[in-house]
Amino acid sequence: MSKRDFNFDPKEFISRELSWIDFNSRVLDEASFECNKLLDKLKFISIVGSNLDEFFMVRIAGLRQEAQSGENRPDPAGNRPDRQLQLARVKINRLLRRQYHLLMDDILPELEEKGVFLRHPEALDEDELFRLHRYFRQEILPVLTPMAVDPAHPFPLLNSGAVEIALELKRNGRKGTIKAFVEVPEVLPRFIPLRSDEERADDNAHGDDKREFVLLEELISFFITDLFPGCTVLEKLIFRITRDMDFSVEDGKMEDLLATIRGKLLLRRQREAIRLEVSGEHLRSRLGRYLIKELNLLPELCFQLRGPLHLKQFMELVSVSGRPELMEEKITPVIPSVFRQYHNVFDAIKAKENILLPLPYCSFSSVVEMLEQAADDPNVLAIKQTLYRVSGNSPIIRALQKAAENGKQVTVVLELKARFDESNNIAWAEALDNSGAHVIYGIAGLKVHCKALMVVRREAGRIRRYVHLGTGNYNDKTAMMYTDMGLFSCDPELCFDVANLFNLLSGCSAPPEQWNMLAVSPFDMRSRFRELIEREIRHCRNGHRGRIIAKMNSFSDPELIHLLHEAADAGVEIDLIVRGICCYRPKPKQDNLRIYSIVDRFLEHTRIFYFENLGNAEYYLGSADWMTRNMDRRVELLFPVTDDESKDIIFKLLMFQLSDEDKKRKLLPTGAYTRPRITEYSACRSQMASYRFLKELHSAMLSGRGETLKVFASWQTLKNN
Repeated sequence: MSKRDFNFDPKEFISRELSWIDFNSRVLDEASFECNKLLDKLKFISIVGSNLDEFFMVRIAGLRQEAQSGENRPDPAGNRPDRQLQLARVKINRLLRRQYHLLMDDILPELEEKGVFLRHPEALDEDELFRLHRYFRQEILPVLTPMAVDPAHPFPLLNSGAVEIALELKRNGRKGTIKAFVEVPEVLPRFIPLRSDEERADDNAHGDDKREFVLLEELISFFITDLFPGCTVLEKLIFRITRDMDFSVEDGKMEDLLATIRGKLLLRRQREAIRLEVSGEHLRSRLGRYLIKELNLLPELCFQLRGPLHLKQFMELVSVSGRPELMEEKITPVIPSVFRQYHNVFDAIKAKENILLPLPYCSFSSVVEMLEQAADDPNVLAIKQTLYRVSGNSPIIRALQKAAENGKQVTVVLELKARFDESNNIAWAEALDNSGAHVIYGIAGLKVHCKALMVVRREAGRIRRYVHLGTGNYNDKTAMMYTDMGLFSCDPELCFDVANLFNLLSGCSAPPEQWNMLAVSPFDMRSRFRELIEREIRHCRNGHRGRIIAKMNSFSDPELIHLLHEAADAGVEIDLIVRGICCYRPKPKQDNLRIYSIVDRFLEHTRIFYFENLGNAEYYLGSADWMTRNMDRRVELLFPVTDDESKDIIFKLLMFQLSDEDKKRKLLPTGAYTRPRITEYSACRSQMASYRFLKELHSAMLSGRGETLKVFASWQTLKNN
């Protein structure tokens, strides 16, 4: 785990927070590209809104804590926290202006042309208002809670992220005014249809297919006097606050981690407000100034927005708009051919030893089936699995519960500290525990972020292990939206390592002196990457070719950045595909190192590492990005891909990405990225090329090796020389 000594050169680095904002600018670009369909553009608007919320809750909150505590040390790029905050605000303001311009001036007007309208109550006729008022009194009013502020009622504890309505009221016949608040309930739909399903069906029969909605907060605001009888509303303000959610848990010092995290979650509601968003031009109104004072907010972290708040929830409009033709057609994930040839998952793995599963192009159902079959299989003795984030109604959890109830030895290492999933994971931990599973919360002081599943089976009088290792979470929902890669295997050496990993996690034992095939952080992953990179450097310095291709979500670890600069200076050919944060700043004329970001319909989440090694190339998949936290403060896995078929598939998918002129953006020495200028997609679009290739490949595999070779030949992509 020891790091090499080296001196930081700020010119080699880009500040992490600024890189993150630039990534979201690239996401926002997708909302403006002519080649994207209209509702897909709206989805990207929503994604940026969601990302910004988390950025303020965690990263801006963290920078503020550093600046206020006096720990004003510069980052590797030379920017101190207060300077990063200043630069971040400039970029965020620019991002917000563009986000609302795209939403209000482009996307919503174009939606109206397609028959989908967001109406304002003030613009409705009497009949429409009558119907909405009846709906309001029946369905909304009973859920609302008015919160007055007066000598008997202090300023209320407002929920982070909720849309709120602030009011200044005058009680009829009494002197003075009072303030009051109404929270817009998130248990209700955000987009209220103007007509019922029956009315719309009748209109459709007459050729009118309009979809009209009113925002919930605007409907509540319009009829707000129903909630305050005997009062006159003097001023109204729709707003939203964001609180500091960047708490940490020193679990090495806690006797009961579960209870500790429950307590921390309750305290989140009381944490400091760090952002105020106001809809419309009311930030400097009486209520706006009142909020800034009461919440003790910095004026520079208060934002006046020219449209609706909480754009994350506009994903709901995508669903209720009833316009599937305004979205890109869904793909049907491929069932890998080997799983169609054998009776169960275990026979398929045993037949091939290694099976590659690229998501979402191939179906995640194979992972679920592995667990479901294991739960009912009398030959299965034990199941061991790590879980970090799972879906709300997870088939993975159900299968593990069933296995435990059927008497299998089920051990689940469930990470309670997965940020923003703590509550879900506490609930899953209790459900699994009630079913008889052994639930373990990992290693003190470390997050368990690796993705591993092992099934122990008795076959013909002997024990055989089967494993699945992955780059992404065991989440059936994100498996349809994220590109990830998994590997099924019964390789004895790999399985032996995974068994040792679970013994380490459950027994808190020391790691083995040497793993057979795995590298595991925080023990030896950093040194393994260092060795692999330094080997390519040696090849170059000895007059041979060095070549590295690495694909990940984020790249911010200073030591690895410095080492990659050293490799590039030595002449190693390097291609990095980094979707999000990238703190590596390319040097001018460093043409042998190229950094790309790909943002497309699926979130690029796969971690792949390729080292050419004088023609004896090594391929690795892993759960870790090249970030300091992943190398030093988390339990992560790096595992090799050893069979030729899987290597060929991985290389092909990497080449699709490096050849993608539709979505690929290149990082320049200035820190800016190039921007594709296309009006329609071509065959070079890597995600769709990957899907078509895998679909053809698995169809051909059913017909034999000859047909498989034909598919590889027909998808020939030039290697980068």
